[in-house]
Amino acid sequence: MAAYTPMMMQYLQIKADYQDAFLFFRLGDFYEMFFEDAIKASQELEITLTSREGGGTEKIPMCGVPYHSASGYIDLLIAKGYKVAICEQTEDPKATKGVVRREVVQLITPGTMMEGRGLNEKENNFIATVTDFLDGTFGFGTTDLSTGESRMVLLESVEDLLNELSTSGAREVVLSSQMKESILEKMKARGAIAFSIEDETSIKNFNSSILSGLEERLQQTAARLLNYLHRTQKRSLEHLQPVVAYEVRQFMKIDYYSKRNLELTETIRNTAKKGSLLWLLDETKTAMGARLLKQMINRPLLSLREIHRRQNIVELFLRNYFERGDLRERLREVYDLERLAGRVAFGNVNARDLVQLKKSLLQIPGIKEILASLDDSEATKLSNNLDSCEELADLLEQAIVENPPISIKEGNIILDGYDEELDRYRDASRNGKAWLAELEQKERVKTGVKSLKIGYNRVFGYYIEVTKANLHLLEEGRYERKQTLSNAERFITPELKEKEALILQAEEKIVDLEYNIFVSVREQVKEYIPRLQALAKAVSELDVLLGFAELSEQRHYTRPSFSTDRTLTLRDGRHPVVEKVMNAQQYVPNDCMMDSEKELLLITGPNMSGKSTYMRQVALTAIMAQIGCFVPAEEAVLPVFDQVFTRIGAADDLISGQSTFMVEMLEANNAITNATENSLILFDEIGRGTSTYDGMALAQAIIEYIHEKIGAKTLFSTHYHELTVLDEKLEKLRNVHVSAIEQNGKVVFLHKIKEGAADKSYGIHVAKLAELPDSLIERADEILAELESNKDASVKSIGEKEEKLRPSNVIKDVQLSFFNEETTSDTGKREQINSKEKRVLGMLNSLHILEMTPLEAMNRLYELQKTLRK
Repeated sequence: MAAYTPMMMQYLQIKADYQDAFLFFRLGDFYEMFFEDAIKASQELEITLTSREGGGTEKIPMCGVPYHSASGYIDLLIAKGYKVAICEQTEDPKATKGVVRREVVQLITPGTMMEGRGLNEKENNFIATVTDFLDGTFGFGTTDLSTGESRMVLLESVEDLLNELSTSGAREVVLSSQMKESILEKMKARGAIAFSIEDETSIKNFNSSILSGLEERLQQTAARLLNYLHRTQKRSLEHLQPVVAYEVRQFMKIDYYSKRNLELTETIRNTAKKGSLLWLLDETKTAMGARLLKQMINRPLLSLREIHRRQNIVELFLRNYFERGDLRERLREVYDLERLAGRVAFGNVNARDLVQLKKSLLQIPGIKEILASLDDSEATKLSNNLDSCEELADLLEQAIVENPPISIKEGNIILDGYDEELDRYRDASRNGKAWLAELEQKERVKTGVKSLKIGYNRVFGYYIEVTKANLHLLEEGRYERKQTLSNAERFITPELKEKEALILQAEEKIVDLEYNIFVSVREQVKEYIPRLQALAKAVSELDVLLGFAELSEQRHYTRPSFSTDRTLTLRDGRHPVVEKVMNAQQYVPNDCMMDSEKELLLITGPNMSGKSTYMRQVALTAIMAQIGCFVPAEEAVLPVFDQVFTRIGAADDLISGQSTFMVEMLEANNAITNATENSLILFDEIGRGTSTYDGMALAQAIIEYIHEKIGAKTLFSTHYHELTVLDEKLEKLRNVHVSAIEQNGKVVFLHKIKEGAADKSYGIHVAKLAELPDSLIERADEILAELESNKDASVKSIGEKEEKLRPSNVIKDVQLSFFNEETTSDTGKREQINSKEKRVLGMLNSLHILEMTPLEAMNRLYELQKTLRK
């Protein structure tokens, strides 16, 4: 190794323990980075790369960021998935000979952020952990370091593990060095952006009481994560709450694909919140409530008792409009109690945070009073769960000024009257400054120099300044010369020096004493952390349920009821998100009726007519009902669904090299493998990614399998009209279609679900709406006419050649073409018809005579005749 300077040797020794992180090395007022860290950081942060001498033969690459603005640069690196080790000077440079001792005081990672722009106030910032056991099970857990909440679960399969990981949205995963590479790759594909190694799973560095009640495997899982947090954060984690164990079957299971397809928390197109169910439901006033709402959407309830409890509270708030408004206004003044408590424990809370905490606590008595006035048992329980922490509010009211500075080391944060010693020093400082003002006035009078002033700087302290033009007015020996300026002289007197010592000592003591008092107050606040966390949970639930009531009134939602015989009745149901996006436009509601005699709906109809929307609205309505919200329908009776599976829309998975059709088959397999009769399945256009008859065969086989083997409530949309004959074979299948009509050669979508099968797809009409070239549309009409005229022969030929591959009972009743390609003349000779005639015949074939008025039919016939005569 080159002969580096002692300081660079110190850097390299510390960096050796943090190879996977950027080392922010404190030098004076900057955090510096060297070698590869500097090169990479200069690129990622777009800052200047320089170099310095370090004792070696070549200059060392270097870049740095100012200490006071480092948080912004750290946020940028964390957002890109990097880790940052903060290395501080741990001794006073003035009192040190040689190299100042430095240590890493914190490792900041994507999953351990406590503050900054990278921490979304309305979302948890989970760090996850995975432990794989020899019996094939997985321990999975998450902790939000900013709020202190932790949850652990034992999982039976890799797919369950991946679903829980994607549900949590964890940005970092802690696992053992022995984790299988194949599982690691799958976790990367599900969105985790950082991986960290922790092999220690013993309970030693923390209060083991937070693990009480956990079975051994979950204790090991939790210990892995907690050891990692203690090792990297190097500070108190007193705000960590007892770990909660849960089971996947406690909640409605919605797999990764279904959450994406239903756009529960973000949209498929741009992964944004706007346009998702979360966006629609988020009427919360607090950050805590917003985070709880997202958790509720990800985990709908299975317990009817708990669902009814939430519904009762929503209904209570619906009935009490004015009280609801007052409560929501008060919640607007409640800050993020969970993260404030975390910052207190973490030691990075400032005086402004404590003022926010005080203001929040001062709202609680009023909230309790409003709830009590409702004279309802549920409201009383909510009120009793709200702990005002009055002693803490009083402490903060007496100790902290109303508008303190951000820094806790510059003074001006403690109120007068809180501490006697501080008051004495403040009196000395304030009186000393008053004495200085009096001295300045007296000296002006005595010397006759009206511009004489008393000033201060850090180098010379207090001084008397007289301009050179007035020096002749001073009597000899009155002042002791201190400093000469270009246009003035500065002086000192024994009396001024004495006062200076008193004033400066008082001001220095004030700053130090205020900091110590603030730390003492912060330690007292720590004792309230468990109560603050309990209060935060109660406020969060209150906030969410008030939001449900507000939304239900605004959007005219209905309280759903739940059936015990698996009946599903939605009268005038709407898609909640589409309805909101349309605003004042007319949304067409639809019914959905399913019972023990009608388990599977086969949905046909044109593209863009609303089949997918209809299917999604049923699933979203079920999810809303099972989180306790009212639903968009005039009447709603639903079973309690244990799982929801969806296969909607076309998507490929380029990361794992899977085609659209493969993704479709994988999602279909996931549903039919795991669904039960209490599940809800939505399949949209299954089989369209392959050849017509392959796709049709697969679609029918899947329908039959669900009907015969699973019995789940299923909505299955298709363009394979041939499948509509299955209602004759499958007793619990019913055909429905989305209606549309043709007017003047154009399709009009009615968006209304009707009984029976659709008679055509209107694909070319949709192409017209997309404004494809007229010549292209005309050619498509010609081809369609030819295909339909040949359908009978094609079906027969394919049926003979592929009899074993063709699905049973599906092709035999296809609709035949009304016309052949050839026609017979009066002489008995067969004549070939031209392309114009074929086009007219195709257009005539597409007419729905029975749906037209006599006048419309005459006009259309006239247009066809004109076309032939051109």
